[in-house]
Amino acid sequence: MNNKSMDLIEKKDAIKRISKESWLVGKDCVKDDVYMECVIDILDSEPFQKMHKYIQHGNTSTMEHCISVSYVSYKIARKMNFDYVSVARAGLLHDLFLYDWHTHAAKTGNYFHGYTHPAVALKNAEKYYTLNDIEKNSILRHMWPLTPIPPKYKEGYVIVYADKYCSSKEVLKESRIVKNIVGEF
Repeated sequence: MNNKSMDLIEKKDAIKRISKESWLVGKDCVKDDVYMECVIDILDSEPFQKMHKYIQHGNTSTMEHCISVSYVSYKIARKMNFDYVSVARAGLLHDLFLYDWHTHAAKTGNYFHGYTHPAVALKNAEKYYTLNDIEKNSILRHMWPLTPIPPKYKEGYVIVYADKYCSSKEVLKESRIVKNIVGEF
């Protein structure tokens, strides 16, 4: 399953079909044809869509979080003339760990989700998709500086930044204190 496995007609059909899904309705990324061309094979896949079952931050699903990280990263990378295709794809897959991290420790004894989930996400991404080196490294290193080894490529730093930005926004939109100070996001 990779970006080149769908021909143009299949991509256009998939984009039309998937843009009606509730988790994409109203999102700016749907209107961005270049972005959608980069990622439609992932968005249209069962492994990716499984992330909708899991909450990431606040009331945001892991799938919604990954779409946000992917699109923010893509826009930054495109503006900076980086490899925006790899960034968009890695952003969608950076949290493809496919479990509820809120209950994972109690079920497995693994209390180090923050440190271990990048490797799990990479393993899952490699199982279902064809990845290049930038995508692999960006998924594996997206938790830097919590994890000690930084990304190898500039594109990986874009994902690190976008992940922190989107995570903060998702957590803070639920905060009554923040709402009282700055209003709704």
